[in-house]
Amino acid sequence: MDHILSRRRRRAWVTLGVVSALWIIFAVDWRTGSAPVQHLYYLPIVVASLGLGRFPGITTSLVAVVLYHLANRAHFTSGYTDADVVQTTLFVVVGIVTAKLSEDARRLRHLAATDDLTGLHNLRSFEAKLSAMMRVSRSTGAPLTMFVIDVDRLKSINDAHGHLAGSEAVRLVGHTLAKHLPSEAVACRYGGDEFAVAVSGCGDCRARSLAEELRTSIYALAPVLVGRSFPTGTLSISIGIASLDTGACNSATEVGVGEALFASADHALYAAKRRGRNRVQAFSGAGSSVA
Repeated sequence: MDHILSRRRRRAWVTLGVVSALWIIFAVDWRTGSAPVQHLYYLPIVVASLGLGRFPGITTSLVAVVLYHLANRAHFTSGYTDADVVQTTLFVVVGIVTAKLSEDARRLRHLAATDDLTGLHNLRSFEAKLSAMMRVSRSTGAPLTMFVIDVDRLKSINDAHGHLAGSEAVRLVGHTLAKHLPSEAVACRYGGDEFAVAVSGCGDCRARSLAEELRTSIYALAPVLVGRSFPTGTLSISIGIASLDTGACNSATEVGVGEALFASADHALYAAKRRGRNRVQAFSGAGSSVA
């Protein structure tokens, strides 16, 4: 949620900056009609394209064309010169090209941080997000919980129906987890059928409730794998839960705390597997207790 608010604030400031720059450049252009000043229209066009995206960038370029004409109406009464055509064309071209480059860069960053099978974060991106979440917990004392999740008996699906069916099962589980996780959660697939989820601001009771919601949502699926329909209950997951020790977080490195948090949740996961799968287990210092 904080990330969304921060992004909205950033977009609001960029929009305000672009509008202000256009107005200032227009005012100076109207008073001077100077070619060097007119070249400054490129600045808000580029900023809008990079900071706001394709549509705002192109819109800004069209606004720049209009303002350019309004500021130089006397000049255009005698007709267009080749320089005028080039100038107005470049406003639009710069907006389109810059927006395309910006979108391509954003797409590449997204791909670099995404697991191609499930659409969740990959491990590198997850670790970066987890570090940021732990810094918040360190400074505010807010709870932080990790789930380690494993798809039950995936090997049986692979053996009976092929690895493509197994891959589709993992994809479906990933998509279902993403659908049911709150906005403050970050999830990744870190192994073939293994997932990790970190949830900020999540205390023990809410963590257990959320884990049960995830477990039941997977078990309720009636999946279609490699074109074949399977009954409800074909897929299930086991979940291990561990909560951040804020005392340890203040006395150790983020990497060490993150590894310890994962190890605790993983320990709880294996306890869930030993006790029959399709269940949620919470870690405690003395072992794992049923959630």
